[in-house]
Amino acid sequence: MWFKKVDKRKTEADKPELPGKVRYTKYYEHDGALRSYANRAMVLAFLCVPTALLAVALAAYVRIQPPTVIRVDPNGEASLLGRSEKPSPELAISVTQGSDAAPTDFEKRAFVRLFLERWLDFSPVNVANNWAESLNMMTTDQQRLMLNALKSDNTVGKIQQDQTSSLFHLRVIEPSKEDPLTFTVYGVKEVHRVREHNDEATRTVGEFHIRLVSERRSEQNPSGLLVAEYWEREIEGSKRDAILHDTALQPPQ
Repeated sequence: MWFKKVDKRKTEADKPELPGKVRYTKYYEHDGALRSYANRAMVLAFLCVPTALLAVALAAYVRIQPPTVIRVDPNGEASLLGRSEKPSPELAISVTQGSDAAPTDFEKRAFVRLFLERWLDFSPVNVANNWAESLNMMTTDQQRLMLNALKSDNTVGKIQQDQTSSLFHLRVIEPSKEDPLTFTVYGVKEVHRVREHNDEATRTVGEFHIRLVSERRSEQNPSGLLVAEYWEREIEGSKRDAILHDTALQPPQ
């Protein structure tokens, strides 16, 4: 009797039927959710409108801008047509520096350094390529002179036979006071040769004399510089010890 099972369906059926408005009293929850979604979509639409207008305005502004036209007068001064402001110094330099422009001191030093690195840094694998690039940096007369010396002594063959490698440490580049295209370079060469399974290492301090000539700039020679004269000699004495001391303390450049 205490555990009598009650049929819920029958109990609900016995209840009197309520009016429709009373039975669906929570309709406002569904309506509120729909209105909330509509409000969010409206806010998003209003946010997208100014973004689209700004993008269209920027595109129109870019399209109506006139092209940049640079005029160079006989004095080498560059000016922008249709604009009152002066061009930046970088723009003026890039426009006025033509094929006849003289090489700067920075370009001359960089050319000397690159030539010595190609000529004095080599191994049996890359010696032919490095020396070919170095010869291309010389004048025709200097090329002929160096090629004859290399062929008569069979230098490349000896380097490959003895597995000779060279490493050059540049220390000082001094321009000549009489000629701005002449430089004296001091550095150290470390040469390793393998003979009868033995590594023979030598270190020499050298003075390298380089005289440059200037020609018209081109795509093949952007700096317009060529090596017209080159020779080297070994240094002894206190100057040699000073350069070796600097080499031991400073990293190779």
